[in-house]
Amino acid sequence: MKEVTATGQSVEEAVEVALGQLKVTRERIEYRVVDEGKKGLFGIFGSRPAVVQVQLKPDPIEEAKIYLLDVIRKMGIDGQIEIMIEGNTAVFKITGEKMALLIGKRGQTLNSLQLLTQLIANRYTKQFLNIILDAENYRERRENSLIQLAERLAEKAIYTKKAVTLEAMPSFERKIIHSALSRNKKVNTHSEGEEPNRYLVIQPIG
Repeated sequence: MKEVTATGQSVEEAVEVALGQLKVTRERIEYRVVDEGKKGLFGIFGSRPAVVQVQLKPDPIEEAKIYLLDVIRKMGIDGQIEIMIEGNTAVFKITGEKMALLIGKRGQTLNSLQLLTQLIANRYTKQFLNIILDAENYRERRENSLIQLAERLAEKAIYTKKAVTLEAMPSFERKIIHSALSRNKKVNTHSEGEEPNRYLVIQPIG
């Protein structure tokens, strides 16, 4: 954690000096008053500057990136990460070699890493951050395949007049299927089971 010691004629001024040295806003720091200072006689004789120790708070996105890079390098993957932030969601786009290893079967490895990276990020913030990991546009390709799967299984449920149960999948993937079939008036969808084995059911209406 980066730390600086700063002085000023007052505690407030010393804090401002530290902010200038760190080039951050007040929300990014924590500080401790070492010496409140003393004005002295006529503001000159016996005066003593105020002294503060200022620490830079860890950045949750940066900490998550450091963690993820360390994990993938231990997997033997030399990857780079580009981060795009919108609201409380950060998308980590990973590029490099061996992306298939990083993604895993049906995205299971990528999903596990996403969950762990999100846990790390949220250690350092009181406001929940949603982390999405993507590699070689896997998320977009997976979304398209889930929509196609949803439409195909909905047709099967309608034809057989029996509920169709899908394999267990993470909540954000179940949400894609829920959304894809929300306008289909012949079926409804709901989730059953407990995480991490919660699954989706497509039920024919009538």
